[in-house]
Amino acid sequence: MKNAEIAQVFNKIADCLEFKGELSFRVTSYRRAARAMMDLTEDVEEIDKRGELKDIPGIGSGMAEKIEEYLKSATMRRYEEARKGVPDSLIAMMHVPGMGPKTLKLVHDKLGVNTIDELEAAANDGRLAALPSFGAKKCENILRGISLQKTAGRRIRLGIALPLVETIIPQLRKKVKIAECLPAGSLRRMKETIGDVDILATGADGPVIIKAFTSLPQVQYVLAEGDTKGTIITGDGLQVDLRVVPEESYGAALQYFTGSKDHNIRLREIARKKKLKVNEYGVFRGEKSIGGKTEEEVYELLGLPWIPPVLREDRGEIDAAREGRLPALIEESDIQGDLHVHSKWSDGRYTIEQMVEAARKKGCKYVAISDHSVSTTIAHGLTPERLQKQIREIEKIRKEFDDIEILTSTEMDIKPDGSLDFPDELLEQLDVVTASVHAAFKQDRATMTARVIKAIGNPHVDIIGHPTGRLIGEREAYDIDLEAVMKAAARTGTALELNAQWERLDLDDLACKRAAELGANIVINTDAHNLTHLEFMRFGIATAQRGWLEKKHVINARPLKALREWLEREHAGARR
Repeated sequence: MKNAEIAQVFNKIADCLEFKGELSFRVTSYRRAARAMMDLTEDVEEIDKRGELKDIPGIGSGMAEKIEEYLKSATMRRYEEARKGVPDSLIAMMHVPGMGPKTLKLVHDKLGVNTIDELEAAANDGRLAALPSFGAKKCENILRGISLQKTAGRRIRLGIALPLVETIIPQLRKKVKIAECLPAGSLRRMKETIGDVDILATGADGPVIIKAFTSLPQVQYVLAEGDTKGTIITGDGLQVDLRVVPEESYGAALQYFTGSKDHNIRLREIARKKKLKVNEYGVFRGEKSIGGKTEEEVYELLGLPWIPPVLREDRGEIDAAREGRLPALIEESDIQGDLHVHSKWSDGRYTIEQMVEAARKKGCKYVAISDHSVSTTIAHGLTPERLQKQIREIEKIRKEFDDIEILTSTEMDIKPDGSLDFPDELLEQLDVVTASVHAAFKQDRATMTARVIKAIGNPHVDIIGHPTGRLIGEREAYDIDLEAVMKAAARTGTALELNAQWERLDLDDLACKRAAELGANIVINTDAHNLTHLEFMRFGIATAQRGWLEKKHVINARPLKALREWLEREHAGARR
């Protein structure tokens, strides 16, 4: 957690310096340091104990001193200096899409805007549109960005909430004796965004457990501290609630507080028909408790098998459970390889060898090096000549690994007109081809749909990467007829990517379910740009499970031989 905290401080320093108009190299140095902290695969405190902070790429002696200062005191003088004269409300506005530091300074200086609400008012009453370089379209985009940020501000992305809980629960277990302890709510259902984080526990001494919880190092503020419930705010501003329940009611409480609300309403309807009552305390016949120690017992008393939390959204799971049709959900252990991994050849942080070794340690039997193509200049995309050179380099590297297959690949841009970055004769030389939209997101629905379907029609395109282009809480999906895209993919055999980056999770769960219903193949990829990103596969798996996907739906759940058969025969055959 310290890695993320320090990264956040460095980014806030950079934000303040940008607003003040500081030299760009100073701003960049803090951005680089923040990224270095997020890319670490080890706890920064352990690195500090060994005196190796300066050995971290992107961290010089000055930044190392600032990290040491923060680890010792939880403060950083440079941060306090940088934020002087820059209220938090201004920093918050800088993160509204379309409001960079220069734009913010102009709006602040000319209109006296200090908060997001004031910015929204200025956009609505026309003052913003009257400023130089502004106009109706830009104001419309800013209003959309404000709405998106306000919505996102009420929710926590899964990739932030889950690691937080996975840190808190072990720390709590070390401090105090707990019998059972699990996250509940939308986090246990692995939704892409979470409200407040809920944790449920059992133990002999509730007040002692709550006291230990409110004394954890992540605690910034304590909002409540009772005998059976505690509420804290972490240093990142996240609310976490802990409930301690009796052991005999743990299953019922876990089921109740996991939800969803609609799922629970259906269960109560079933209970009423059986002349039972089910709530967080147990299952009752009249006033007598007849069960509730485990979730399995709760469902069994209602005549149902246990339903996995990821499915509890009232999307047909109860009827499926009653009829024995619950899916055999895909598991992370089913994944045989990763078909979308970046290296230092484009915008990755590590060499091909390092990425392959990390994938091998994760248990992958194959990995595709899918660096960007030439149109993505910001990511140092490969020219045809550089891609040819990379193919030859991979052929050499293959000799170093005898238990993992390295596949040649590309993440190639789909241009605004639907054409591709590389010619067919070059694509023929690759094992796997992913095509993605990386620019011209504002095209109308018909144009964007036709653009992607044209790429699907290319016989060398195997995968459509992150098919809607969304970034959760930051950028809306582009306007596209996803149903038409799915049907085209099913018709040609092209796979649609479920991008496991927790900022994306694109396709989402509902789209995954519909794609499978239409017969389209899915591939779950990490889109890894550094070693830690390979761990994101679990977020993709969770989304796939929420979409009712089974192993049979996912092409990279196939062994290498079967994958090659799909690439060489089934997929090609679907196009003839």
